Amino acid sequence: MDKKEIFINAIKNNEGILYKISSIYTNSIDDRNDLMQEIIYQLWKSFDSFNEEASFSTWMYRVSMNVAIYHLKITKRKILTVPLEEKFLDFPEQGNDGFEENLQLFKQLLDKLNLLDKGIIMLYLENKSHEEISEIVGISKSNVGTKISRIKIKLEKQITKYL
Repeated sequence: MDKKEIFINAIKNNEGILYKISSIYTNSIDDRNDLMQEIIYQLWKSFDSFNEEASFSTWMYRVSMNVAIYHLKITKRKILTVPLEEKFLDFPEQGNDGFEENLQLFKQLLDKLNLLDKGIIMLYLENKSHEEISEIVGISKSNVGTKISRIKIKLEKQITKYL
């Protein structure tokens, strides 16, 4: 297999990462598609630097989040909403009438987080270890734990305001 085929297969096997990151950092389908295209382009440009010390998905998360955050800073867009869709959250449908309301509240609370915290909590919700999150976002493992604790406290305080 040549380099191009290896890259295409790796992207196909991990396309959910692209979709999640593009969705959490954009407000519209067009912006999401533009960001996905930019991330794929940057992944291709830096594919030679992938040294297999970390897993491909960890490297892909790192590059994708950096591109997303950089893209937002350059365009100076203000994020008004975080268009997380139910399929990202893996919450079981419980037949609970309040489920949709709770999901909307969760989306609103995520919208109030800064860009890095959104990424960290997204990775946390995907059951990534502190070590994996550390590798992806480029902060120490202990700092990841501290940030997650602070994000949880912030979200809990905001939830109690609504309840």
